[in-house]
Amino acid sequence: MPTSFPEWIQPMAATLTQERFNSSEWIFERKFDGIRLLAYKQGSRVELFSRNHLPQNIPALARAIATLPHRELILDGEIDWHGPVAYHVFDIMWIDGRDLTSLPLEERRAVLRKLPLAAPLHRVVELHDETPWERAQKHGWEGVIAKRRDSVYEQRRSPNWLKMKCELAQEFVVGGFTEPEGKRVGLGALLVGYYESDDLVFAGKIGTGFNMKMLLDLRAQLDRLEIDKPPFTKAVGLPRSKVGTSLRAHWVRPEIVVQVGFIQWTKHNKLRHPRLLGIRNDKHPREVVRE
Repeated sequence: MPTSFPEWIQPMAATLTQERFNSSEWIFERKFDGIRLLAYKQGSRVELFSRNHLPQNIPALARAIATLPHRELILDGEIDWHGPVAYHVFDIMWIDGRDLTSLPLEERRAVLRKLPLAAPLHRVVELHDETPWERAQKHGWEGVIAKRRDSVYEQRRSPNWLKMKCELAQEFVVGGFTEPEGKRVGLGALLVGYYESDDLVFAGKIGTGFNMKMLLDLRAQLDRLEIDKPPFTKAVGLPRSKVGTSLRAHWVRPEIVVQVGFIQWTKHNKLRHPRLLGIRNDKHPREVVRE
């Protein structure tokens, strides 16, 4: 336990989960689509750092933290750039010579509640919905963070903090695949798209969500469908085929439909963080359009 103001506390990170649950033993809060920011205050001196300990220059925020009536503070939160700058504070690790990292989250939150935060500083509030992730989806949030009420502040990625990302889901048509790399078997990634009138539009690559059996089964199916040219007729961002390397793309007749979960569409109309959810045998490829 440090007795002097620490130069750095490694920020606690949440573990991604596909579970959706509610429990009185956990606190649920909004996951902001911003940048992790740690604030260190010693007297009138305020330093702001990213999660990788890189200095951040945000004068308005530093001035607001400098006015807080405490000699020493270390705060953890998320900065939101959508509109006026806002710092959403969700944890406190140090106050006036006291190391709080070994205290349960609820006790740290009790200390945090006593801080007179005012814009651009905001205290993250607990969600009391029965299904907080449904609220997140309804309001278009990035997701929900679940934290054990009794969790201490661990300087690592911990299963005591979980992140539940909101996902979109729809069908896509497989138009190609890449070779596996390293110890991967079967295939590297599926190249998928959707129909726009008579055009097959390339939507991106899917490289996660597979188990070994699925990788091998899909490769066997796709090998039987291989063709010489890409079936995509609108193909911005399509990987180049490099024969003789692991980056080689194979093209297939667009006959296999897959269900895909993803966070959102990017500004370039590609899937962001897609993962395979399964194979759809009940859907004809020509029925697959962007939803």
